[in-house]
Amino acid sequence: MDTFLNSFRQQRAELYRTRQIHDSPQTPTLLINGQPYLTFCSNDYLGLASHPRLKTAWQQGAEKYAVGSGASHLVTGHTLAHHSLEKALADYTNREQALLFSTGYMANLGVVTALVGRHDAIFLDKLNHASLVDAALLSRAKIYRYPHNDIQTLAHLLKKSSAAHKLIITDGVFSMDGDLANLPEMVKLAKTYQAWIMVDDAHGLGVLGDTGRGILEEYCLGTDEVPVLMGTLGKAFGVFGAFVAGSELLIDTLIQSARTYIYTTALPPALAETVRASLAIADEEAWRRKRLHELIAYFRAAAEKQQIPLMESFTPIQPIILGDSKKALAVSQALYERGIIITAIRPPTVPQGTARLRVTFSALHNEDHIDQLIDSLVGTLQK
Repeated sequence: MDTFLNSFRQQRAELYRTRQIHDSPQTPTLLINGQPYLTFCSNDYLGLASHPRLKTAWQQGAEKYAVGSGASHLVTGHTLAHHSLEKALADYTNREQALLFSTGYMANLGVVTALVGRHDAIFLDKLNHASLVDAALLSRAKIYRYPHNDIQTLAHLLKKSSAAHKLIITDGVFSMDGDLANLPEMVKLAKTYQAWIMVDDAHGLGVLGDTGRGILEEYCLGTDEVPVLMGTLGKAFGVFGAFVAGSELLIDTLIQSARTYIYTTALPPALAETVRASLAIADEEAWRRKRLHELIAYFRAAAEKQQIPLMESFTPIQPIILGDSKKALAVSQALYERGIIITAIRPPTVPQGTARLRVTFSALHNEDHIDQLIDSLVGTLQK
């Protein structure tokens, strides 16, 4: 009964969640009931999800390895395809080793619960992804949450903590605001208070830095400053899965202790082969990253000209804060009626009073797409 009442309350508060069904590849245009819609809410930042080389890699991988892996990595599920991808990810992130996980959520749960426990302390930005919050809760460590990017409060919390081990955990790019963690200042605090840093760079890898290596390249930081790096493979790289990269000691510790790695079936080997192809394409076709940032700049300039309020972000995530959930839903629906899909993001995904449209871009968008978006936003926001 409580579940039904909660659903009813969510509907009344304009917080009820529904799924949009489409029947098409992941591109800037999706087909819904046979009608094309221009979409600005995918995380396929480099436009790789529909790349023909990835489809070929998947097909060839399936021919060699069939479909399922059949077991966990520690039984008989770890193939040469998985091992080769882990080596490629270690090379890509310039770290000693990498370890594959099924999802970013499972990676965060596994890493945090393997590294800290009851007598330790975790320090979390209040806007961190839900998986990092859940991981901290499962670890049973003492949890300290500081206001978003508030380095002064983080310093105060670190100073007063007497925990045996201290782990600072942060998103690299915050998924709903699109801004960056202040990692250089966090690194200074970590050195001062003998803490570790873990970065979830799900939205930075492939996008930020001179060669797309993410927020650590953006800030010129390495393994010594940020020992634990988590990345996902279903956003900029266009496929699926996640990984953790770091020292040989870190990865061996996770193989022995991370429950979400030990007790789950390995990813399909064909998928691992596909991701390896995606990493190569992301490097070879650097124009995708350049094009993405050109489109972001074009959108921000056009939005400023039309006085559309944006948050400070130079990443593909460009939120438009609308305030209450009802308004966010109404604007999202009005855009849908104009042939544009942008999902309304509402609490608890974002704080109360900050419901928004989360506009995201792909390298496969073009200026005409953005002009259409701007015109539609002007027509809906002014109503």
